[in-house]
Formats: sequence, structure tokens, C-alpha cells
Amino acid sequence: MASDLSVGDFARRAGVPVSTVHYYEAEGLIQSWRTPANHRRYDRRELRRVAIVRVAQSVGIPLSEVRAVLDRIPRDAAISGRQWADAAAPWRAALDERIALLTRMRDQMGFCIGCGCLSVDNCPLYNPDDRLGQNGAGPRRWVGASEERSKLG
Repeated sequence: MASDLSVGDFARRAGVPVSTVHYYEAEGLIQSWRTPANHRRYDRRELRRVAIVRVAQSVGIPLSEVRAVLDRIPRDAAISGRQWADAAAPWRAALDERIALLTRMRDQMGFCIGCGCLSVDNCPLYNPDDRLGQNGAGPRRWVGASEERSKLG
């Protein structure tokens, strides 16, 4: 077929090593078939799937979630904008949470980051009397920060 690509051509077009192509295939993210000479071939439409995987990975979406989304879109035809939006909708909330976490991290990087260190300069303002330390060790201000703030008054 005119839309067939060898594994090497497919990898070059996708911008990934051949080993990544094989890995994505083993994970069920993309598909190939074999020629009568037992050469692996990929349809060009699978390139879109690799692009989706790479973008999703770059923002921290686990491959299991990527696979779940890819399983919802057809392989035999180009997908519409509506189909893609419907398939990717579950990522919206997760990405919103990550954005909020990264924003909080950016805004608090100059402080103790909730480590419970009792810094003379910062912790008395952000964690009076080490109240967060009563809940155990760790970054108390990162996970559940809004709930913790409401408890502190």
C-alpha cells in the first residue's frame, strides 16, 4: 500500500528511535502488520497516535491512560475534532490539577515548601506552632493545601 512505512521510515517520521516504536507497539498504543516477506509495516495514520503519545507523555500522562484514550478513537479513518475532544476529555481534569500544582510550586519556591523545617523567617507565618507537623512528616502544603489552610484558620 502507498501508506505503508517500514519500521525505520516510521520511526524517522515519528521522530523516535525504532526501539520506541517497538515498545509502543508492545504496549498496544500502535499497530503494525507483516508482509509476506515477514517485514513489519505501519500505516501512516499510526504516526498521529505516536504524536499523541509523545505529547501526553511530555505532560506526565501515564501510558495506561494514553492507551485508554487511544482505544476510544478509530484506527481505520481520520478522526474528527469532536471524536478527539470526546476521547481526550478525561485528561482535562488531570491536567487542570497538574497546572494548579505547578502554579502553587512556582509561587512557593522561595519559601520552605511546607517541609516542616520551622524556619525562623517563614514557618511561623505559614505554619504557626508547627501545626502541620502534628499530621506527620512531609510536604503538608502541597497535597491538600486548601484543606490545611482552612484548618489553620
